[in-house]
Amino acid sequence: MNATAQLARLHDVRPAPAPKALSRIRLFGLDIVDATTDAVVTRLLQPGRRTRLAFLNAHCGNIAARNPTYRDALVTAGMILPDGIGVEMAARMSGQSLTENLNGTDFTPRLLQAAARRGLSVFLLGGQPGVAAEAAERLGRDIPGLKIAGTRDGYDGMTDENAAVAAVNASGADILLVALGVPFQDNWLAKHEARLSPRITMGVGALLDFLAGRVKRAPAIVRKARAEWAWRLAMEPRRMARRYLIGNFAFLGRAYLDARAQRPAGDTARRVFDVTVSAAALIILAPILLITALAIRLESSGPVLFRQTRVGKDGTPFTMLKFRSMYPDAEARRAALLATSDREGICFKSRNDPRITRVGRILRRLSIDELAQILNVLKGDMSIVGPRPALPEEVAAYPERAMGRLEVKPGLTGLWQVSGRAEIGFDKMIDMDLAYIRSRSLLLDTLLLALTARAVIGGRGAY
Repeated sequence: MNATAQLARLHDVRPAPAPKALSRIRLFGLDIVDATTDAVVTRLLQPGRRTRLAFLNAHCGNIAARNPTYRDALVTAGMILPDGIGVEMAARMSGQSLTENLNGTDFTPRLLQAAARRGLSVFLLGGQPGVAAEAAERLGRDIPGLKIAGTRDGYDGMTDENAAVAAVNASGADILLVALGVPFQDNWLAKHEARLSPRITMGVGALLDFLAGRVKRAPAIVRKARAEWAWRLAMEPRRMARRYLIGNFAFLGRAYLDARAQRPAGDTARRVFDVTVSAAALIILAPILLITALAIRLESSGPVLFRQTRVGKDGTPFTMLKFRSMYPDAEARRAALLATSDREGICFKSRNDPRITRVGRILRRLSIDELAQILNVLKGDMSIVGPRPALPEEVAAYPERAMGRLEVKPGLTGLWQVSGRAEIGFDKMIDMDLAYIRSRSLLLDTLLLALTARAVIGGRGAY
């Protein structure tokens, strides 16, 4: 290539395109970021960009409802990230969905890893004396190359606010993490935003305590099940009972009112019923769910949850969850057992199915294996009450009349379940499902939900 061509090529260099604006949803009058962790990190670390970051969870929402200063701090934040299953449920109540849960405890280390690769530094402010320094040591070990610009505790170190601001600015930090708890951390950041030099500032709650080892995080299996709140409640019942047991219900009530204001009442009522009942069940049954998961793992290898494709409303497939009650190779052995079905019609059901584990027989007898579908209800694939979701091969063999049961979302319980379950033949089940669809109402759903408890205790048709 000659010099002229090289010069022309140099002049043709174009700047890299700027990251796209992040999608947002509207909840409680606030704009909540709806994006992946990677997309948010890329946006935050864009050169020349300054952002004050906040998180919204159920506890934050309750405080914002009664603390106008904190609400103003959220409204004026550059980004609000969704933190926890409560905000996800609030979004679904209003007919929206969130791409990812961006809780600060997991999100912040991902941000700092990316920051370390860019040679950026962080200042840790808050916590009891010694906590910030211990958290800094942990971050230094976990994230090679991360520059710790400085630390300062949230007690004596915050007595003089001007001195705290001066110390942060003098450190030259690019990122400031403040752990003073809600609402104090966000109020402090909003108050001093114009004076603070770091280009990314964010309140991180208990993160420094987690990093310093002062507070133990839930095991990975509990976090994956979105039940970390139950772990914290178990660790600190006296301090957390009001926040999680009373606060979560109060937040869902506010979410209902917010959803009703955003959507027509007819579209909202059934979804609110589903989310409210399933959320309450998740809270109340959390100890049983955790014990079930442990029992399954102790008896046999394999995942705790069994995932299977089922057919939902309007024939749309979805992944249904159950607590695993069979051995891991159960699906491969199903075809050989079809002839042993104890149930009339298309749907296979065997009273003495050899694929079922000992723990699984107990789970099926008490219908505990179905409780994992609470997550399907929260996600919106299922309702609390409705026809049971069928397998794709079962739907493929449906007579035309049976297709009517696909007009509504499948349910966790329903008329068939409270009337004998597997002892009822396929044709009778279809009659029941179609009768329910013609007559369904929230009053009927409430009645069927009440009858479900009696059916579970009786155990008729449960195998």
